[in-house]
Amino acid sequence: MDYLAQKKGFLGYEADTKIKNKVVVIPFGLEKSVSYGRGTKNGPKEIIKASHQVELFDEELNKEPYKSIGIKTLKPFPIKKNLKLAIDQLGKINEKIISDNKFPLVLGGEHSITPGSIKPFTKKYKELILLHFDAHADLREEYNDEKFSHACAIKRCLDFKNVKVVSIGIRNLSISEMKFYNNNKKRIKIFWGKDKYKWNLKKITNMFLNKNVYITFDVDVFDSSIMPATGTPEPGGLHWEDVIPIIRDVCKKANVVGADINELAPIKNFDSYNFLVAKLAYKILSYTFEFKK
Repeated sequence: MDYLAQKKGFLGYEADTKIKNKVVVIPFGLEKSVSYGRGTKNGPKEIIKASHQVELFDEELNKEPYKSIGIKTLKPFPIKKNLKLAIDQLGKINEKIISDNKFPLVLGGEHSITPGSIKPFTKKYKELILLHFDAHADLREEYNDEKFSHACAIKRCLDFKNVKVVSIGIRNLSISEMKFYNNNKKRIKIFWGKDKYKWNLKKITNMFLNKNVYITFDVDVFDSSIMPATGTPEPGGLHWEDVIPIIRDVCKKANVVGADINELAPIKNFDSYNFLVAKLAYKILSYTFEFKK
C-alpha cells in the first residue's frame, strides 16, 4: 500500500518515526449512484485538506490523541468504474488493513461504500453491530434499478446475516423501507430524528455494551442548517452536541473496529462544512483509542 507523506495525510502532522500507526485512512471518493446533489467524489480530499487546520490537542481528553494513535493515509488511487466492483475493491483494501491489525477509517464518497467496507469484519466477528448515523434509512432493495445504490446501503449491509443495525437520526424513508423495518425489528433499531429530545443516552448506548461495532456516519444526519454540503440535506436533524455524546459512550462500552464517514459534497469557499467532518473524524478516532480495552 502506498501512503501519502505524513504532512499531506490526515491531520498533516510532522512525521515522527516513534509513532507506530494504528489507523489507516482510506480516501474513497466513490460517486456512482448519487440521485440529487453531486460532489461526493471530492469529499475525501477536502476532508484531508481541512484536517490540517484541526487543533491536535483535545481539551476534553487533555492530550494530543494522535500521538498515541498514529495515522497513515493512503495515496489516492483509481476507483473501479463499475459500482459493484468498486464496493468489492474497498472490501479487499479493508481486509488487508485489518489483517495487519490496523483500524480503517474510510472517507467517502457516497454511502454505497459501507457494505464493502464492513465485509471483512463480517468474516472476522460472529456478530457486528452498525452504529448508523443518517437522515435516511437506506433500506431500499433497489433504487433507480440499482441494488447497490447509496439508498440501499444499509439493506445491503443486512444481507450479511450476522449484522445488526442501530440507526440514529432517521427522518426520511419510503413506505417499503418502513415495512421492511417493521418486519425486521430484531435486527434493526431506529431512533427517530423527531424524537431526539426524548432520547435516553444510556438506553441507546447500552445496546452496544461489549459488542463489536462499526460506525457508519452519513453527514446528512446533521441538520441542513449546519450541513448543507451533502447530496440529500434534510431539515430536523442533529447537531454536534447530539452526536458526540453517543459516539463517546459507545466507544466506552464497545469494541469499535472501523468506521466510515460519507456523503460530504463540498461547496466551494464554504470550508466550515469540510472542517466539521474533519473534526468529527478526529473525534471518532480519539474516543475509539482512548477507551479501547
